[in-house]
Amino acid sequence: MKPHRAAIILVYGILGLMLCQLFGIAAWSMGTADLKAMNDGEMDRSGYDLTKAGRICGMVATGIFAFQIIVCVIVGIVMVASRQ
Repeated sequence: MKPHRAAIILVYGILGLMLCQLFGIAAWSMGTADLKAMNDGEMDRSGYDLTKAGRICGMVATGIFAFQIIVCVIVGIVMVASRQ
C-alpha cells in the first residue's frame, strides 16, 4: 500500500489560498488522485480527511484564480472598448 500525501496536499491547498493560486490547482489534482486511490484501497486511508481538506482548499483557490482571470479579461475589454 502506498503512503498518503495528505500533508503535502494540505500545504499546497493553503499556499493556493494565501500565496499563489497555482498551488491550488496542484492540490486539487493531487487530492483527487489520492482520494481515488484511497477509495480503491491502493493508498493508506489514514490521511483521508487531511487530503479532502487540502483538495477543498485547492478547489477554492482555483475558483478564486478563475474569477481573477475573468475580471482581468472584462477590464481589458472595457479598456479597449473605451478607447474607441
